[in-house]
Amino acid sequence: MVPDRVKLVDVGPRDGLQNEKQMVDAAHKIELVHLLQAAGLREVEVTSFVSPKWVPQMADNAQVMAGIRRQPGVRYSVLTPNMKGLEAALSAPREQWPDEVVVFGAASEAFSQRNINCSVEESIERFRPVVQAAHEQGIKVRSAISCALGCPYQGEVTPDEVERVVVLMKGIGVDHCGVADTIGVGTPRRVQAAMERALRHYPIAEVSGHFHDTYGQALANIYACLEMGIATFDSSIAGLGGCPYAKGATGNVATEDVAYMLRGMGIDTGIDMDRLLDAGAYISGVLERPPVSRAAKALLIKRQATG
Repeated sequence: MVPDRVKLVDVGPRDGLQNEKQMVDAAHKIELVHLLQAAGLREVEVTSFVSPKWVPQMADNAQVMAGIRRQPGVRYSVLTPNMKGLEAALSAPREQWPDEVVVFGAASEAFSQRNINCSVEESIERFRPVVQAAHEQGIKVRSAISCALGCPYQGEVTPDEVERVVVLMKGIGVDHCGVADTIGVGTPRRVQAAMERALRHYPIAEVSGHFHDTYGQALANIYACLEMGIATFDSSIAGLGGCPYAKGATGNVATEDVAYMLRGMGIDTGIDMDRLLDAGAYISGVLERPPVSRAAKALLIKRQATG
């Protein structure tokens, strides 16, 4: 049942860097994307077309998309939370358009009300014109169902609540269903229960996991998904990005850690580990701190020792 090949979607340039307090120059973001694709990543979440008032780190979105040297076979995605964002993403020349756009909705009613002051159903209905407009231009739409394993406001989130959002996303035409443990509280059996609900409505090739490592459960949760045959996961180079609901906690699972585990299991990712380490070391140097990834730390020490 465990797949022999897994696709990693590196969300570091977007989901990782947008949580950084320190501003990162567009040139560094562009170089990070280049290093990731050189390492064999074939899916990269590059930036977010959101209001710079709310996410100042992503204000250079158009500059970053314009600066990337695109490689054949690599998919470049961006977050577009509304029509204004999609219109901004598509205002550039066509060769700078994303291959995929990402929309998101919370599985938690409390989270939706506290963050965007509307119901879950209302929030997802707002994406209907985004999905339609993207499809008219031949652009795939991926969803992220946030707080699928737990919410900072209501606590536990049930599989029924997750399935409700899966159905709503499917109803507006979203192509791919990503299940996200935004605050990192999920554990393997609970993750499998949530994923099972997504798999009722989407083919296995169009279901993915997005796990935060706040409580050290991300690799175990990925393994639990692998046992179900799920073969697409989000990860973040060098473990970029914190968790805004748990001060000082780690955020996205590190790409290096996931790649190391998969390589040890004999699962093909197409990733060159040495080049992946270079990418993580590069952005960690820009941020002037060591990578969060445990595998990266150990392998970089080993690299230094062997010269």
